[in-house]
Formats: sequence, structure tokens, C-alpha cells
Amino acid sequence: MFRLAILAVGAWCIGAEPAITQQLVDEINAKQSSWVAHMSPRFFNATARDIKQLCGTIMKGDIRYRELLDEKTVDAAWEETVPAEFDVRTQWPNCASVSGHVRDQSSCGSCWAFGSTEAFNDRRCIATGDKTLMSAEDTVANCGLLQCFSMGCNGGQPNAAWNWFKRTGVVTGGDYDDMGKGDTCAPYSLAPCAHHVAPSSQYPACPSKEYPTPRIGSKCTEHSYGKSYSADKKKAAQAYSLSSVQKIQMDMMKYGSVTGAFTVYADFPTYKSGVYSHTTGGMLGGHAIKIMGWGTESGEDYWLVANSWNDQWGDHGLFKIRRGVNECGIESQVSAGVVTSLESFIV
Repeated sequence: MFRLAILAVGAWCIGAEPAITQQLVDEINAKQSSWVAHMSPRFFNATARDIKQLCGTIMKGDIRYRELLDEKTVDAAWEETVPAEFDVRTQWPNCASVSGHVRDQSSCGSCWAFGSTEAFNDRRCIATGDKTLMSAEDTVANCGLLQCFSMGCNGGQPNAAWNWFKRTGVVTGGDYDDMGKGDTCAPYSLAPCAHHVAPSSQYPACPSKEYPTPRIGSKCTEHSYGKSYSADKKKAAQAYSLSSVQKIQMDMMKYGSVTGAFTVYADFPTYKSGVYSHTTGGMLGGHAIKIMGWGTESGEDYWLVANSWNDQWGDHGLFKIRRGVNECGIESQVSAGVVTSLESFIV
């Protein structure tokens, strides 16, 4: 009994170490100059376990992973010169309020739902002109084990979510602050937060434990919203994977943002600016995000990426990561889709 108690305490302590320390920040900044690390207010005094809980994407190579999407081939008619820089916000300025919107998954491993729903949202705005935010709440709550091999706040697959967008669709829904407004079906019900709040944080502390997966069933959580849950569903016409830098870029140039996934290492939560590449530290988990552009900075090719850790993390919620070398697997698990078959809507 005593030995079991010791083992239990030992298991609990794994991951209880600080996620970010000044020593780690100094080591990262001393080892390279392409990006800047700092004591992020989002994770001030957070533990490694806190970060791991947010990394809820099942990556290729995991025994739970299922390949659900066919790879998209590049249509010869698309082929054109790829620009040195590209940003969905400036390419389609009418949708910049959607594509530039930084969300917060809160204390929930729902990154797989956010990265997929956000890219779907961008593409739908670009295709139709509708700037309504789509519901990450619906995706994390209802794209479940049978449909998406997902466990809600305990992780899932963004490619499965894209398949769900095609088969079932997703309802409208904004952020936590949109609850009670009645202008969308299912806003996100988990409050924005910061782990172990820093003095500079504008957000309250996250709960001591990860939030449970939201449950919304088949009814809108906003009772004053004017549509039923089923009538509010918005679908994708196609869903597919993309397997090369050129295919990713060509698809983004025509349709907008894509969903990506990569391995998060212990140095990543310290990111502040520059072009990230793994510098030091062990693996924390798989994480899904929205890739929204590319460019080159100080000779480093990068992807421009929107995270879902609120705007107090990174570069106002965004980060850049090395492009063309599959940094942390960023180019090996990309999914997207065509939102509407009505090509006349494509900008």
C-alpha cells in the first residue's frame, strides 16, 4: 500500500514542474537569434501539465490516428507564380475581421476543434461574404468519438472535423463574450483564462483542472437565436488533405486558410516574436492551429499561423514557424476543404 502511494505521488508530480522559467528563456535566446523567447503572461508560472492539457491533437504515428481524408491534387489550371508573401487578411480584406480574429480555447484540449473551425470560418467568409463566426463549441461538443474519433477537451483530429463539416456541418457561434447576445447558435461556453495569472494578464486564472467537454446536444444554447440547430448548420462541399508546401500554398491562394498540426516542444510556449524553430526541450504534445499566410524574415522562410491561446500569447496571438523543412511536422498534417460548390462566390 505504501509503495502504491509513493507511485501515485510520483505520477502526480510528473508535469508539475514550471513550464516556463527565466533560465529556459535565457537558454533559448542564447542558442539562436531567429526568434525571441520571453516569460509569456499566458503561461506565467504554469506547469508543464497545463501546457500538455492544451495540446489535444492526435498526430500521425499515434495508434489512435485515423486517415480520413483523400489527398488533394493540384489542378494544373491553378498553377501560377507563388508570391513571396501572402496573408489571407490582406488578400481578402472584407473578411479580415474573421481571419484576423484570435480565439481562446481556454483550459480545454480543444485545439483540434479550433484549428479546423477557424479555417472553415475563413473559407466560408471568403466564399460567401458571410462574416458570422462559426461555433468551435459545436465542433468540440458534437464531433464526437463515433464521428471524429475525438474526446472533446481530451483531444481529437482536425482532419476528422473537416470530414464532419462535409457530412454534418457546423452551426454559428462566437466567443465566450458573445454568450447571451442571441445572434449565433452556440458561442464558446468556456471562459478565456491565463494559467497562474501574471501581473500583466488581463484574463482571470484558469481553473485548477481542465474544463469538462461542453455538452450542447441538438439545440442552440442561445435560446433567443432565430434558427433551430439543424437549420443553422453550414456544410463544406469537399474535405481533403494537402501534402506539400506547393499544394498548401496553391490551395490557400484560391480558398484561404488551412488547418495544420505540429508537435509542441517545451520551448514553444515562450515564443514572443520571430521565426520559431525547435531549440530545446522535450515534446509536450500535438497541437492544431490555423495557417493563414507565409513570408520571409531575416532570411528565414516562415508560415504565418494563428494560435488559440488568446492574444496575450505570442505575437498578439500569432506566431511564425519555419517553412519548407517540415518544422515540428507542420507540413505533414494539413487539412482543408471547399466550403461551397457555388464557385461564383469565390473571390
